[in-house]
Amino acid sequence: MVIKDPVQLFKSLSDQTRLRCLFLLVTQGELCVCELTYALGLPQPKISHHLGNLRKSGLVNDRKEGLWIYYKIHPELPEWVMDMLKISMEGIKNQAPFVHDAINLTEMPDRPDNLCSA
Repeated sequence: MVIKDPVQLFKSLSDQTRLRCLFLLVTQGELCVCELTYALGLPQPKISHHLGNLRKSGLVNDRKEGLWIYYKIHPELPEWVMDMLKISMEGIKNQAPFVHDAINLTEMPDRPDNLCSA
């Protein structure tokens, strides 16, 4: 399922944790749950809960590789949804906590080639 409803899109964007996850996924590409957990400094169950909501809404999809689950922006999103995400992320990229999340992600130890080792 891919998101097509504007109300669902704005509901997904209305939660800070979901917005922080989306920001990193839009700006960084595919990320493991452990990378998002590290970057946001939040417990894994909370991150997984919000990623599950984003998956159900159709904004992201996931893939499992061994023990790790990777998320990325759904590649088949309608153009208007991608435009809205890009514009939104551009507008918040220099604001807290988003700028800090991006810095945290780059400083994550043991992050070789985007393969989670945590």
